[in-house]
Amino acid sequence: MKLGIKILLSAFIVVSAACSSAPDKLGNLDLKKWRGDRGGCNDVRKGLEGDFKRAEKELKGKFADTIGELLGRPDIHQLGERNTKFYVYYLEKGPQCENMQAKSNARKVLLKFNAVGLLSEITYQDRPL
Repeated sequence: MKLGIKILLSAFIVVSAACSSAPDKLGNLDLKKWRGDRGGCNDVRKGLEGDFKRAEKELKGKFADTIGELLGRPDIHQLGERNTKFYVYYLEKGPQCENMQAKSNARKVLLKFNAVGLLSEITYQDRPL
């Protein structure tokens, strides 16, 4: 009987951990606002860029799944060479707001994950002149 209680308790702990929601803040970065501005279409992310830059050290080294939970589903998910992948988050309004597949020169942040899925690099892409 005691073994059954231990198994049940362990299952409850695992389910509780799996159901926990993502935090609302990372340093000064308001993750709830970031996640709520899909595609940067409400121009909220533009105002959060400074806080995002200050949170970079806390983001680097985290797994792609964790980043997805924190920042929300990426606006673009690309696979690269040698099992690398990229998450792209738009920082401002652009053609992507009408059609996410549309080519867009809107400012964006690119997150590069290495072959084991850890965030290794964060770069910003400005509009071309």
